[in-house]
Amino acid sequence: MNRRTFISVLTGLVLMSGMSFANESIVYTPGLIKERLSAGETLFVDYSATWCSTCNRQEKILTKIRENNSAYDEKMTFVKIDWDTYKGHEVTSSRNIPRRSTLLVLRGNEEIGRIIAGTDPKEIEALMDKGL
Repeated sequence: MNRRTFISVLTGLVLMSGMSFANESIVYTPGLIKERLSAGETLFVDYSATWCSTCNRQEKILTKIRENNSAYDEKMTFVKIDWDTYKGHEVTSSRNIPRRSTLLVLRGNEEIGRIIAGTDPKEIEALMDKGL
């Protein structure tokens, strides 16, 4: 590979690393939700665990809904919180999250809506619509 090609490829990779791709969720790190809400974003928060069958079903539904309507990704930031890591953390206890497979929409200082362990596509889409 010549130098010019190497620099072009490297530049492309650097630019892509800062991009957000449709249907991706941001993996939660402490302070992320406060930061994003302070910036005026609407958040769709998914408390899930990799081993949870309800969570996996919810994820499939969310992916399909988002694929069918790009407005969700344009209007909301999707955040995934790993239940096993954060079940005892302030991000969970401060919002009284009872279990994994909890979905919620946040805007400003308000919780717009939540679903606990729901897998009805219409119910999940209705929650997502609250964030638009």
